[in-house]
Amino acid sequence: MDLCLKGRVALVTGAARDVGREIAMTLAAEGAIVAVNYRNSGKEAEALTAEIAAKGGKAKAYRADVADFAAVKTMVDAVVKDFGGLNILVNNAGLALRQRFVETKPEDWHSQIDTCLYGTIHCCHAAAPHLEGAKNGRIVSLLGDSSRVGESGLSIVAAARAGVVALMKSLAREFGRTGTTANAVSLGLVETAHEKEWVDANREKLVRLYPVRRLGMPNDIAPMVALLASPQSGWITGQVISVSGGFSMV
Repeated sequence: MDLCLKGRVALVTGAARDVGREIAMTLAAEGAIVAVNYRNSGKEAEALTAEIAAKGGKAKAYRADVADFAAVKTMVDAVVKDFGGLNILVNNAGLALRQRFVETKPEDWHSQIDTCLYGTIHCCHAAAPHLEGAKNGRIVSLLGDSSRVGESGLSIVAAARAGVVALMKSLAREFGRTGTTANAVSLGLVETAHEKEWVDANREKLVRLYPVRRLGMPNDIAPMVALLASPQSGWITGQVISVSGGFSMV
């Protein structure tokens, strides 16, 4: 299927590694111009843009901490100046600290909520005028199934991401009249470098939680994000779509 993304400008936050990287590569392969956001992974971001260019695509890296609204606004303005507009926002940047709730501290709450919830609010607010002006804008926010069903050790990030669900549903109602959609993709545990040691130590127990008997890979996620980012998804909005190997069935 041709997703009709050629020439559309997509900003992907947290795009330098793992799931974000795969999303950026998939959007670029479908013809989108990709703005690669990163915070600390500058070398990885530049390597990604070079790889996209080597395959005939177009991409540029932009450094910004999504928890900083001024930095986000500056980034979005730069993307629009560089590429003439913005059609797609993929909120992928996140921070999850696996801790028992009673062991968390206020600084742990703030860091996760600032990145996951406020970060998404910041990006949506900065991008909204451009997305609505495009008349067929797309917002896709990544979150974990813990935000819908709860998960021991992830209470703070689950609470932050639950706020993102409400934000997407509200923006879907508010922006729908301009043709802009807002959806969430809810993930199970995806194999990344972030928690590799913990996952490897607990793999047998973790896999039993999934009917398909394996954990996710970044390339399991990117196709759904690309579909929701495309003009083909114009009648899908305000939805939370689980791509989780059956971990959650709500």
